[in-house]
Amino acid sequence: MQIWVKVAVLGLLVMGSWAQGVMPTFSLPPCDSPEAETAALVAQDFLNAQHTHGYKYALNQIEKIKILSKPGQPDTYLLELDLLETTCHVLDPTPVSLCPVRQKRTTAVEADCDFALTNTTQGLSVVAFKCKTETESEDECLGCPSLVPFNDTDGLQLIEKSLDSFNKNNTLNKFALLEIGRMASQIVSGGPKYFAEYAIIGTNCTSYDDDICIPQNHTVAIHGLCRAEGSANLNDVDCKIFSPTQTVDPASNATVRIQQLLHAHTFGPQHHPTIHDLSHHKLTALHDPARSGLLSESDESAEVVVVVPPKEAPVVKREVSAPEGPAVDAPVVPELNATVMAEKPLILSDPILLAPICPGKKKHF
Repeated sequence: MQIWVKVAVLGLLVMGSWAQGVMPTFSLPPCDSPEAETAALVAQDFLNAQHTHGYKYALNQIEKIKILSKPGQPDTYLLELDLLETTCHVLDPTPVSLCPVRQKRTTAVEADCDFALTNTTQGLSVVAFKCKTETESEDECLGCPSLVPFNDTDGLQLIEKSLDSFNKNNTLNKFALLEIGRMASQIVSGGPKYFAEYAIIGTNCTSYDDDICIPQNHTVAIHGLCRAEGSANLNDVDCKIFSPTQTVDPASNATVRIQQLLHAHTFGPQHHPTIHDLSHHKLTALHDPARSGLLSESDESAEVVVVVPPKEAPVVKREVSAPEGPAVDAPVVPELNATVMAEKPLILSDPILLAPICPGKKKHF
C-alpha cells in the first residue's frame, strides 16, 4: 500500500510541475530557417576564433537544430553542423564568407561539429562544441596531389628553399617560418612534384644578410601565407602578406577579430608534437570550459523533455475516380449519392510532408 501511495504522490508532483510550466520543452525549427542560419553562423565564427592553427572553416550544411526552452532560463540551441575547410589561413583577415572552400581534388577537409548555444538578452553565444575532422578526396582521381606528412624531407626542402627565395626578392623585413599548413605530392612525367602551404611571420631582421632573426610579437608582426610548388632545386613561390588589422565582414556587417596564435614555434626545442602533429590541422575535439555537459558522449539528454513538433504539414486531398466499367465478379456496392461524393471527397488518412525540415541544403558539396 505504501508503494502505491508513493507512486500516486510522485504522479501528482509531475502533473503539478507540468501545470506550472517548469518542464523543459524543445522545438524543431526548419534547418534552412533564418533562426537556424543565424545560430549556425554564430557557431561558425566562434569556431574560427578558437581555431589557432591551419585554416578557417565555412558552414556547408545545417544537419539538425533543436531549441530547448525552460521557464526562467535562456533558451539553449543544440546544432549539428557540417563545415568545410577554406583556403584562408586563420591569420588571413579575409572574411570567411569570401573564402573559397578547398575542393575534393586537392583533398578537402570536412568537420562534423555539435554546438550548444544560449540565447540571452546579449544575443546568441556558444557554450560548448565538439568536432570530428576528416579528409575527403575525389574517387579514383589518378594523378591528383595527395597529402604527405609534415616531416616529409623533400617537402621541407621545398619550403626552406622557396622561403629563402621569397626573402631575397621581397622589400619587407625578413620572414621566418611560422607553421606548415599543408604539404602534398603529385607524380608527374619528370618525377614527384611537391606542393606546400605555410604561414610566415616577420622578424627583426631588415636585411637578407642578417643571420640571427627573431620573430616579432604577434600583435605587431606582419604575417603571410606562402604557396610553393616544384622541388628544392626548381620552384615557384607566391606569398600573400596580410597586416594585423580588423576587417568588416560584408555578409554580417560585423567586425572580425584577427586571430592570435598560441605560439610561433614550428620546429626546435619548443615544438610540441601534440599541438602541431604531422598531418593537417584538426579542429578541437571538445570545447566545454564551463563543464555544461550539454555535449556529452550520449546524444540523448538525461532530462525528461516535452517535444513540441513543428507546425502541421499540409494535408493533400485526392479525389478517387470511379472505374470505367464493372469488374468481373465484383461485389455489388450500393450506389453513392453524387452530391455526397462531391461534398466529402476521399482523403489520405496520414498527412504528407511536402519537404523535409532537416537537414538543410548544402552550400557547397
